[in-house]
Amino acid sequence: MKPRRWTKYGEKNMSIKNQAQKKTDLLDSLNEEQKSAVTHGKGPVLIIAGAGTGKTTVITRRVAWLIEQGLAKPDEILALTFTDKSSAEMEERVDKLLPYGYLDLWISTFHAFGQRILESHALDIGLPINFRLLSQTEQWVLVRENLDKFGLDYYRPLGNPTRFIHALLSHFSRAKDEMITPAEYLAYAKELQLNLDGKMAKDDLQAAEAARVKEVAEAFAVYQKLLANNGALDFGDLIAYTYQLFAKRPKILEQYRRQFKYVLVDEFQDTNYAQYELVKLLSAPANNITVVGDDDQSIYKFRGASVSNILKFKDAYQQTREITLTKNYRSRQNLLDLSYAFIQKNSPDRLEDKLKISKKLIAKRPGLGVVDFKVYQDYHAEALAVVEKIAEIKSQEQDATWNDFAILVRANDTAEPFLDVLERTALPYIQLSRKGLYRKPVVADVISYLRLLDNYHESKAMFRAINFPLFKFTNDDLAKIVDFSSRKTYSLYEAMKHPELISNLSGEGADSANKILSLIEKHTNLARSKSVAELFVAVVEDLKIAKSPSNQEAMEYNLGVLDQFNRKIQDFCSRCERKFLKDFMQLIEMELSSGELGSMDLDSDMGPEAIKIITVHSAKGLEFRYVFLPALADKKFPAIGRSEPIEIPDKLVREILPAGDANLQEERRLFYVAATRARDGLYFSYAQDYGGSTVRKPSIFLKDLGLVSGELSLARPTGQVAFASPKKSARKLRPPKTFSFSSVSAFIKCPLEYKYVYLLRLPTRGSAALSFGQTIHRTLENYLKIYLELLTRSQGDLFGNSTSAKKPDKLPAEEKLLELYEQSWVDDWYDDKSQKDKYRKRGRELLKKIYEKFVASPPTPVYLEKKFRLDLDGRVFTGKIDRADKTPLGLTIIDYKTGASRALGKVDKDQLLIYQWAVQDYLKEKVGGLQYWYFDGDLVIKDFLGDEAQIDDLKKRFLETIRNIEDAVASDSFEKYHKKHQHCEYENLA
Repeated sequence: MKPRRWTKYGEKNMSIKNQAQKKTDLLDSLNEEQKSAVTHGKGPVLIIAGAGTGKTTVITRRVAWLIEQGLAKPDEILALTFTDKSSAEMEERVDKLLPYGYLDLWISTFHAFGQRILESHALDIGLPINFRLLSQTEQWVLVRENLDKFGLDYYRPLGNPTRFIHALLSHFSRAKDEMITPAEYLAYAKELQLNLDGKMAKDDLQAAEAARVKEVAEAFAVYQKLLANNGALDFGDLIAYTYQLFAKRPKILEQYRRQFKYVLVDEFQDTNYAQYELVKLLSAPANNITVVGDDDQSIYKFRGASVSNILKFKDAYQQTREITLTKNYRSRQNLLDLSYAFIQKNSPDRLEDKLKISKKLIAKRPGLGVVDFKVYQDYHAEALAVVEKIAEIKSQEQDATWNDFAILVRANDTAEPFLDVLERTALPYIQLSRKGLYRKPVVADVISYLRLLDNYHESKAMFRAINFPLFKFTNDDLAKIVDFSSRKTYSLYEAMKHPELISNLSGEGADSANKILSLIEKHTNLARSKSVAELFVAVVEDLKIAKSPSNQEAMEYNLGVLDQFNRKIQDFCSRCERKFLKDFMQLIEMELSSGELGSMDLDSDMGPEAIKIITVHSAKGLEFRYVFLPALADKKFPAIGRSEPIEIPDKLVREILPAGDANLQEERRLFYVAATRARDGLYFSYAQDYGGSTVRKPSIFLKDLGLVSGELSLARPTGQVAFASPKKSARKLRPPKTFSFSSVSAFIKCPLEYKYVYLLRLPTRGSAALSFGQTIHRTLENYLKIYLELLTRSQGDLFGNSTSAKKPDKLPAEEKLLELYEQSWVDDWYDDKSQKDKYRKRGRELLKKIYEKFVASPPTPVYLEKKFRLDLDGRVFTGKIDRADKTPLGLTIIDYKTGASRALGKVDKDQLLIYQWAVQDYLKEKVGGLQYWYFDGDLVIKDFLGDEAQIDDLKKRFLETIRNIEDAVASDSFEKYHKKHQHCEYENLA
């Protein structure tokens, strides 16, 4: 059957009535401002979107409207935003607006977009095809390990030679944001020196400044050279190199200009100079560019340059259409009026003044909200009173949930008193933070235990380990262990091995001592021979780290946190040649010494119903019924301004900087963001005593709001909140947003495995076969990427290396394939060295046979590791196709298998049938054949082609399973779909 081609709705024969209905749906419920923004035709448009005015609604419906009107296909629209969460939310919303899952959208962060472009054109910029993207910690380590090459003097204090590494890296990143190259920086430094040399009498301060700038410029050049020598980029390079690629490779630029007929940018007020220049270059000459922003919510801009790019946009596009969204769907009018009056203190450095527009927000929700302000004697009283007020509102508002309440703090240390009170009252709460993974108790336990395996004499780590719930030491046992260790000057580990101590412990204590010593020995042996990824899974399993002695809810929360730490370990193993415990602990210790506390995925929906404690920075984009803003004291909020440790010289800055107090203006914008999170109530407070010897004055912001005048009467906690454990809110598992062949198959095999692996992300063991399969996949993907790029490459790279415009007349050499095999080797999960050597040898023999096949019949890949999204009765079904080759009959879809080959009649055809469905419905290509390539000692190919009846049957079967998954998640009753296994490792977790 010939696949349908893409049309306005992805369905060639859709009726006119249905088309009209869909068009109406897109504009339904929109106000006139929003409709105007959504239906803007060609040319540039600037949308000023105030807080709560439906910014994301406008962007997503505009994307859908452009597709629905036939102005662009899904892959001809580029939408850029700032966080992975916001891009995922945007894609999900567009997905729901468009029928039949016809999505090949480019919705991503700026950095993800740059990485995707550079990975497709690595050779054109002189990068290895598998270049590494360094994390902040890896950048720090790179500089630390090469510190002697930087020639630092001014920025290398004797007491702590690594103190300024973060400052230098931050400075280099800012320079890249301003599109300042090392060459430009060096030229500026040279100019400073020349100007100084021309003076008759040298000023000592000017001479010192010239020397400092020269040191920074040279350090910048050294850093970039180190990155290049290591085949690596940092995040700033993703934007800078993508811009260079487009600017210096006109054919590549033209390719993407033709593709992206429309460009949309969210949170435009937070874009830096380099990001703006990139989208400006890409959208020309058609200039069908939509930017959405609000200067009053700009909280990340360099030196407070909140209006810089918006004003530059107006200058660059003289015919820009301006649309201001002012109808607010979130807050009550009096809350908006209060926030508006406050932010006007930033005038005249606001767009309202610059563009002569009104940004006064108009509430669509009737009625008035609550505005309350209290002063307390000290921070203990303030914290207790805030929690009491939350409990009071919750008891009075029958429809209120704990999720309706948020305590927004300027800095994380301000949260401590509130966390203490909430813990003592046992009210459900979650502290949301982008930092602090290593401080989470369950992760701190793991790090402490790993530190113990690395050094038995870490008594602090040993003491933490013997307090794990798995071990049954009494308080008396613990006292005896510590006392014996001190008297004998033994480490705790040495003490616990001593028969004299063991004989004095309780029976349970003696058993626990033997158990922990046995586990330490087992894990130490694993640490010597296995990767830290394998060790981590064994430690979590054996010590029952995630298992809470109290309740399932706590265990599931621990699993979520452990999953984030596990991803850190997986990332380390994928990036580093040496993957053992000692190497990983060196990285962790370096991170901790550099001040890094471990980044976290911020998810306001994570966990059970709970009060949220969150920093104002992290609260942007969220909303709550009731917002509490405590600690509004002088020098706490607004915080004291801190200049950058190393500032970019003004002459090199390309932003438009404000004339006023940049720090105070940014603090006002932060406060405005916090205030506009509230839907129904804003509660302000401060205390006169936050520790120290001085009585704190109220924040000037309280005066700006008109809440402070004359004498302030002290309020007191009522004492009505009970310090007892109320019934905790039941944790509700979140339904999956997407499904895949793997996840559906896992549920069919074992519903409990689906729950713990796919929903709760329990760390699980791998296998030799899985590691070998990943190795072969990576090898062939990288090899064929090089082959494809060689076929299309026509110019030299960006670093001046010349290349031939002639297409290669043969494949890259067999040696290259084997070299990539070694580079791609996954070293984990083999039973022993003998098994690993057998697999390694088998892989080399197999690749030689594959190369012979390539020589005899050159591959014609069109897609490699191609991701897809499909619609299955309103559910999003995702996957990734290993490879699809072009043939006269259509695309041949190839899936690699490292398991044993079987007779064609016994082959599970479902996976390839899904890929056939995806190619026909998602990629709109004809399928000529389906092939499994089995790598079981030899290359065995199984070839077939599905028909529409088989695909329809597959959809019905998978949809039935998905409905069972949804039912199991909604009721948290996976057991009813679970068939009892004789040895099910997940049954004891249920």
